[in-house]
Amino acid sequence: MLTQIEKKLVASCQALDNEPLHSSFIMSKMALAAKQGGAVGIRANSKEDIMAIKKEVELPIVGILKRDYPDSPVFITATRKEIDELAESGCEMIAMDATNRKRPNNETLSELFSYTKETYPHLQLMADIATVEDGKAAERLGFDCVSTTLHGYTEETEGQKLYDHDFEFLKSVLKTVNIPVVAEGNIITPEMAKKVLDYGAYSVVVGGAISRPQQITRRFVEAINE
Repeated sequence: MLTQIEKKLVASCQALDNEPLHSSFIMSKMALAAKQGGAVGIRANSKEDIMAIKKEVELPIVGILKRDYPDSPVFITATRKEIDELAESGCEMIAMDATNRKRPNNETLSELFSYTKETYPHLQLMADIATVEDGKAAERLGFDCVSTTLHGYTEETEGQKLYDHDFEFLKSVLKTVNIPVVAEGNIITPEMAKKVLDYGAYSVVVGGAISRPQQITRRFVEAINE
């Protein structure tokens, strides 16, 4: 999958159960629209969505499974249960929270990584990181790539954005790790997507600006109100 997405666009097609477009059928059609627009890969949430998308398009998929746990803030592919479900979906790559936060059941990231590699060696693994240290740790463990997905969404980085100060966080990760770095997180314009690739990102994932019309509408409304 990494070869297929190099220097190209991956569309994140997700809708949570409290959003208007929450439906595996709708997400499969969203993925088809993204393919027709030129996306070369899809990032999708849940076994059901991924299987529906697989019936609609032949693009490779980064699979995640978002699930809340009472004993941990980690919710992106947090445990072996989510890994097993995603492995059944047919996705080519699994992304998991690779921050240093406490995980459910006191399991460590290293344990989850080893379990996945040993049980499903055909799957590539993406580390969703929030800090440069997360990226370094993910590379040491053996992840195939890192993604800037969680920068701005953890207690340590809350309120920060990938593109603050002209993508300084992305540049720092690129300088620090040697595995492919995928840019993801609040990339809301074509110009921004082009910029992160010019800076050296291996690939770019765009989600809300493509697949969440309520967010797109809100940006228009806020601009008008200003």
